[in-house]
Order: sequence, then C-alpha cells, then structure tokens
Amino acid sequence: MNFDLPEDTREMCAAVEHFAARELTPLTEFDPDTFRHRWSLAGKQGLVGASVPGAYGGSGLDAVTAAATMEALGHGSRDTGFAFSVAAHLFAAVMPIVEFGTEEQKRIWLPALSSGEQIAAHCITEPEAGSDALHLRTRATSDGGRYLLNGSKCFTTNAPVADVFVVQAATEPGGGYFGLTTFLVRAGTPGLTVGQRYDKAGLRGSPMADVYFDDVPVGADDILAAEGSGASVFSASMKWERTCLFAIYLGAMKRVLESTVAHVKEREQFGTPIGGFQAVSHRVVDMLARHEAARLMLYKAAQGLDRGSEDTIAPALAKIAVSEAAVQLGLDAVQLRGALGVLDGEAEALLRDAVPSRIFSGTNEIQKNNVARALGLGARTAARR
Repeated sequence: MNFDLPEDTREMCAAVEHFAARELTPLTEFDPDTFRHRWSLAGKQGLVGASVPGAYGGSGLDAVTAAATMEALGHGSRDTGFAFSVAAHLFAAVMPIVEFGTEEQKRIWLPALSSGEQIAAHCITEPEAGSDALHLRTRATSDGGRYLLNGSKCFTTNAPVADVFVVQAATEPGGGYFGLTTFLVRAGTPGLTVGQRYDKAGLRGSPMADVYFDDVPVGADDILAAEGSGASVFSASMKWERTCLFAIYLGAMKRVLESTVAHVKEREQFGTPIGGFQAVSHRVVDMLARHEAARLMLYKAAQGLDRGSEDTIAPALAKIAVSEAAVQLGLDAVQLRGALGVLDGEAEALLRDAVPSRIFSGTNEIQKNNVARALGLGARTAARR
C-alpha cells in the first residue's frame, strides 16, 4: 500500500487549490451569468471533465486522481455548493455518457461538457420516488420510432443552468430493475420546463430545481445504452458519485480542521490558549481521526473503481464515513468556536453543507441496506428441518 499521491498529482492539486481559492469564493446571491463564468473557468482548469478521456476533450484522470482533484477543489474553495455542482455534473451525468454512450453520443456531448461550455444535470429523484428508485413515475412511452416523456423530477442539481438532462424514466412500469431507461434530453426541447430555483439552507452555490416533462419527444438515438438498462446506468454513476464526489467534503473538512486548530491555539480563556484544555484538545483529535479514517475509506473505494471492481460495499461505506464525519466535524468546529461558531463563517457553512450529504446519492440508511444485502443479510434462506 502506498498512501502518497504521485508528485505530478500533488502539483496538479496545488494548482487547483490556488485557482479555487482565488476564483471560487462564495457569492452572496446566485446569478446565472456569474455561475456560467465560473463554470467556464473551472472548465479551463480541467475540472468539469476531469475523468473524461482525452480523446473527447477531458483530462483523462483515473478515479484516484479525480478524487484527489475534487479534494483539492473542496479545500481551496469555500463555495462547497459550486464544487458540488461540478462533481454532480461530472460523476452523475457525464460519466454515464463516457461509459454507456455510443460513439456518436460521445462526440456530440462530451467535448462541450468537458470544456465548460455546457452543463449537465442528472434527473432521477421524484416526489414519490427518492430511495425507491426502481418505481419511478416518469414514463417514456413508445410513439412511432420515438418516445414521449411525461412526469416530473425534483431536487435536480444544475437544473436551472443545464444544457442537457440525463433522465431516468420507466419504459416498462413495474418492470423492476429492467423497467428503467436512460435518455439524453437537450434543454429547450418542447414540453421540458424547469421550475424555480430552490432556496436551500446548505449548498447554496449549487442551483437545484424541479424538472417537468409534458410529452417531451426523444428519439431512439437519445437512449443511453439500451432500453431497460437504466438501472445499470444509474448504479454505475452512483459508484463514481459516492466515491469521487465526496472527496470534496474531505477537502472542506481539512480546511475547517486547519482553521479550528489555529483558532484554539489563539483563543485564550483563564489566561491560557483553549487548545491546552483536555476537553478541547481531545475533540480536535477526534476531528482529525474521523477525517483521516474517512479519507482512507474513500481512496480505497476509488482504487477499486480504477481496478474495475464490482464491489458495492466500498463506495457505500465511503459515502457513509465521509458524510457522517463531515456533519460531526462541522458540529465540533462550531462548538469549539463558541458564539463565533454560529456567526456567518466557514464552520457553520460546513455544517449546513454537510447535512445534505447524508441524504443525496442514496441516504445513509439505504447505503447500510446495500451493504447488508451485499453481505447476504436479510436474504431468505431455506427453513431447517
């Protein structure tokens, strides 16, 4: 085992951190033009197409290096929401095109999605189907050589600014794993509308909204992979997302941990720095231990992704570990700052941004179900005589 990243990767991460700290500071209000400008800058840095092959305009990074890049992005930028949008675009929407798209689909979409010219959104969650992803109500009905999409999606990251939507719909209602199909739908297609942007407590720099489909026409050549393979496409995208996207939180946690250590060294009470009090120092050590443990689990999952492992346990455990560590580290950072912790600042921002991480990409409870199922727990067995 080698826990050190190669020198060229470390140099690239340092450049990403410098760029993010300089160009991606949090904004007080969302502006679509400003968002697009920042997205273009991130594209020039190779971030929005980090794991896309070079032949299609991407940086061609493997999963471990892509995770390191996202970690650097999270460490350098205090706008975790924007970083989240970049990662959701890349891992949930673009990588499915890389892995399942036809050559024509790759040539059409990947160069612009990798350069920062265009933005992608992944449409899966519905008002009545969040964790129960195999029972979507959005329908795709065959209509003489094409399909008509009807239904709605919610909590869709990047929806207000997206140029293409990767949409999961039921082509065989009640068909279970083989009843879903993935479609590529261009923004502006008749019948496709995007709702008002959400006003959220956390991840404020990431625009999200509902998406509505009213007889939206899509051709057979807009299907990703094949009809009935939507669940496979979704599962593959979640492996990338549950691993590489959560590296952003590792970077954000490290940044807040560093500032917390600096704070407890400087803040004095009873004539001494509070970092000298055992109750404080032990809490800081716990913060560090959680971060280090979560980081090791995430990079183990990323390494498995690079090897083509079919393991579903490592990504699920990594997602659980990072999200739970981020929430607890945010709570600790606020506590150690005292009243300053509840004022506007990076400690309370981390906490607000971390709470949703236990929900998206499949709730942590669902991840535990997935791990239990992989272990064979809960499966029906023949009754003993």
